[in-house]
Amino acid sequence: MKKFIFILTILFCTMAIGQVERSSELYSQLEKKDSLLFNVGFNNCTMSPFEELLSEDFEFYHDKGGITNSKAEFIQNFKEGLCKSPTTYQSRRELVAKSLEVFELKRNGEIYGAIQKGTHRFFEKHANKDETVGNIARFTHLWLLENNEWKLARALSYDHLDP
Repeated sequence: MKKFIFILTILFCTMAIGQVERSSELYSQLEKKDSLLFNVGFNNCTMSPFEELLSEDFEFYHDKGGITNSKAEFIQNFKEGLCKSPTTYQSRRELVAKSLEVFELKRNGEIYGAIQKGTHRFFEKHANKDETVGNIARFTHLWLLENNEWKLARALSYDHLDP
């Protein structure tokens, strides 16, 4: 039992040390990318952030909706799903305060990517009704530097809990 507690302590300390500071440039850059994707793209059904920020080989994994295998498929599903009738239904995503974490990925001492994770809450608005609280979920994003630009390569949205 002591060995088990010791190993858990080491793992916890390693994870805490690995996270970049909230004041770091990397954290700030990826926080802005998250805001573009969701506050501009998702919340307003604006396609340009998805078209610009998603890697060409983007994949999306959702615990309720399955796998989306490409950037084109993701954008098409978004247009034909959540954004098909914004006057009758809208979904809004909000990042849970202080839940965002960023971890560097390095190769030979150089940053090539980052893992961004956090918790987000969704809200729903149906025509002629007040907005209601939807579910809350966790997410993990894999960002890669492609030609010196951060591109979202993999997105996981999981542990969806109803309000």
